Amino acid sequence: MLTTDICVIGAGAGGLSVAAGAAQMGARVVLVEGGEMGGDCLNAGCVPSKALIAAARAAEAQRRGFPGIAPQDPRIDFAAVRDHVAAVIAGIAPMDSQARFEGLGCTVIRAMARFTSPREVAAGGYRIRARRFVLATGSRPVVPEIAGIEATPYLTNETIFALRDRPRHLVILGGGPVGIELAQAHRRLGSEVTVIEAATALGREDPEAAALVLDQLRAEGVRLIEGQAVVRLAGGAEGIEATLADGTGVGGSHLLLATGRRAALEGLGLTEAGIAHTAQGVTVTPGLRTTNRRVYAVGDVTGGPQFTHLAGWQAGIVIRRIVLGLPSRAGPRAIPRVTYTAPELAQVGLTEAEARAVHGERLTVTRAGLAHNDRARTEGLGTGFAKVMVVRGRPVGATIVGPQAGELISLWSLAIAARLKLSAVASTVLPYPTLGEVSKRAAGAYFSPRLFGNPLLRRIVRLIQDRVP
Repeated sequence: MLTTDICVIGAGAGGLSVAAGAAQMGARVVLVEGGEMGGDCLNAGCVPSKALIAAARAAEAQRRGFPGIAPQDPRIDFAAVRDHVAAVIAGIAPMDSQARFEGLGCTVIRAMARFTSPREVAAGGYRIRARRFVLATGSRPVVPEIAGIEATPYLTNETIFALRDRPRHLVILGGGPVGIELAQAHRRLGSEVTVIEAATALGREDPEAAALVLDQLRAEGVRLIEGQAVVRLAGGAEGIEATLADGTGVGGSHLLLATGRRAALEGLGLTEAGIAHTAQGVTVTPGLRTTNRRVYAVGDVTGGPQFTHLAGWQAGIVIRRIVLGLPSRAGPRAIPRVTYTAPELAQVGLTEAEARAVHGERLTVTRAGLAHNDRARTEGLGTGFAKVMVVRGRPVGATIVGPQAGELISLWSLAIAARLKLSAVASTVLPYPTLGEVSKRAAGAYFSPRLFGNPLLRRIVRLIQDRVP
């Protein structure tokens, strides 16, 4: 029997943040993890995918060349690219390791956890009784119900980064951010790629911004099939065949499932613990407490948006509540998201369509294009724009598509979270020349009609000028 203050179940982004914060503040912490330390983000998600994307970007830079620099076909060693991915994971892993967390004072148990009662968990031969529990078990890839899938070899984000041989033709089911990112990366690394999306690729995003991304993928040779569901799968070691709803077939050497993720709830004993849940995730209050008052939940397991940065933010809320005893709630917050393609697509707050539905005629949409950004022009990267949704002088959403959009969206995340007026962005002094100026130009565009197209203001200015000696 182990008795502790806090038992954290899951050593992904959210769980590690809770464990590290609580232990360093003096709480006794037991951390239980049945898989790899660092969870999905480190081992099969954010980190390996961005490492692969970086290698693909380097290959594409050679292929494109630059004015005065001749393009050339890159010589790609796919196994070495895979070694780069593994090296990046290995370089980050010590920060998430069992040794580090034991050094912080946590008791780490490497086993699957299961509630045996509302206040006890069994794991690795231990019974753990805690004053508070935190569920942070993350999510798992969804395997869709398609005829023949049981007999068809497939990859998910949890297995594709183990490939050492380049897929000859990668067929991807799912046109969301994960599918689209990996489609472009593998195409740039020399694979043929086909993406099949039953609805609309990047359908959650602003259509105008998504179109720039999808047009770029098509230009690079990615085949996109939209509005077609896969009704049957077949294949083996020699290749796979996907049959579409219209009867046509799509063949390839490898199949990647990128059809979404589902909260990892299996085997947790939630019923024994008195924790209400649905297929989407654990039911939580705004304070992230479950129906068992001793148990909190953070991250993907809550059934909300599946972002590492959201799990980290939620971890801070739980720490304030259960370690410091302070009131804290996960109220409405603008959570940014990024699709790491080229061009990148970043969003925070409401899209234009969402803002029009909520705010109607009170909405003003202001924008600026990268074609007029001097830094973008110097680098030959003038495609893209920043679009800001404004209500009563304050931003309620921002969309950026273009180079480094994921970096540029941070300013709008702050502006929306802090309820800053657009004038605060417009009056900020930014270094020149930088891509960040596109945000200031978009903010300034909101005021331009009020300053330069105002007849009354022109008369006032004329009156002032006529009176100046």
